[in-house]
Amino acid sequence: MRKLDSDEIGLALRALPQWTHDAQMGAITRNFLLVDFMQAFAFMTQIAIAAEKHNHHPEWSNVYNRVRVTWTTHDVNGLSTNDIDMARLCDLAFSGYAAASTRP
Repeated sequence: MRKLDSDEIGLALRALPQWTHDAQMGAITRNFLLVDFMQAFAFMTQIAIAAEKHNHHPEWSNVYNRVRVTWTTHDVNGLSTNDIDMARLCDLAFSGYAAASTRP
């Protein structure tokens, strides 16, 4: 496993438009807004199972229906293909849930 360079990160992020790259932190982050706490918890459970299978775990937080996921690879002090793969997996998992409306 190796740290991705800036060109590789840029290319990967084109396919992950809702993820934000923090170059200083060497991480990518996305906020997910679900319908309610049960969906948020189910989404997190699905990601937790996949993370355990891949032996690559997120930094994340949850408040009611909001889940914030950050991926970074501490072993390389930045982003690796593991982070990109897991971000894709998060996007795929999220597509199976009803997103909460952002309207008041």
